[in-house]
Amino acid sequence: MTDADRPSGVPAMAEPPLSRQAGAYPEWAPATGRLPSRGGRRRAFSGAVVAAALIVVTVAAIAAAGPHRIAGHAVAAPGADGTRQAADPGTSGQAAPRAVPRLADNALLATGIALGPASCSLPELGRAPAQLEAFYRALLDCLEQSWRPALDKAGEPMVAVALSLNLPTHSACGDAPSKNEAVAYYCGGDTTIYAPTEWMLADANLNRARHIATIAHEYGHHVQRQSGILAAAAARMSSPNQDTAADKEQVRRIELQANCFGALFIAAASGKGSITASLANAGVADYGRAQDSDTHGTRKHQLVWAKAGFEGRTTAACNTWSAPVAEVG
Repeated sequence: MTDADRPSGVPAMAEPPLSRQAGAYPEWAPATGRLPSRGGRRRAFSGAVVAAALIVVTVAAIAAAGPHRIAGHAVAAPGADGTRQAADPGTSGQAAPRAVPRLADNALLATGIALGPASCSLPELGRAPAQLEAFYRALLDCLEQSWRPALDKAGEPMVAVALSLNLPTHSACGDAPSKNEAVAYYCGGDTTIYAPTEWMLADANLNRARHIATIAHEYGHHVQRQSGILAAAAARMSSPNQDTAADKEQVRRIELQANCFGALFIAAASGKGSITASLANAGVADYGRAQDSDTHGTRKHQLVWAKAGFEGRTTAACNTWSAPVAEVG
């Protein structure tokens, strides 16, 4: 592991990655409903899902050198919810995979569902946009390869995720966050991970562990969208600004699960291909680089749930929805 890969001053597995946080809101949330943030420059994570007229959009942020605070942003977004309709009766006669808006009892979180082994072949990480894009695309291919068996076993759809290294002024999730707010975000409205080159490098430089942890967390939100978890969480939201205690608890469960999903993938890739065991440990440790947040959990719990995925190795280990409130604080 190079110095760039090692979390600053912290041994592997002692400090989890940057906060990957999300908020969930109904369709009627205001497009300008971004919450204030503290802690310096932030990475934004956003997920938007259209299901039963509900949209989930989440924006999270992270400080480049230390603790950070997440900001939320919710808007209506066009598009499908990632489900597919009944299969052609002339083929198997069975219903095609579809997302089911359920939480603790979501099929993806059933006992015994694991990701497939992932032998990632990642190119050299460099500062040139083309190098960064090649690294991310190879990592996303690896994420899809690893998550496919789990989604197939759960009978849920596999929807391709898009990648953009440019920040649009406006997307299916509404206005993009400003350069002072965001580093990257996921939009479920167009199933795209937005990771602007300048912002990502300012936050992570050439720290491979941090880039891997970030993209794995973003893809975790994509998995939540595909499975119907985000839609189900949106249905529970009672306010457009996630300002009630109940709403904040829902957001914490979303974000902590995305950390767990990210680390679950890192475990599947650890020791194979480009992701060595030491690099994997550093990636999971990066999930602890966050300050306590009432909408995204304490630094302790952000690491606890990342380690739950890394050590548990099955999706059931990431069932934040069945955990007591004290474990998602």
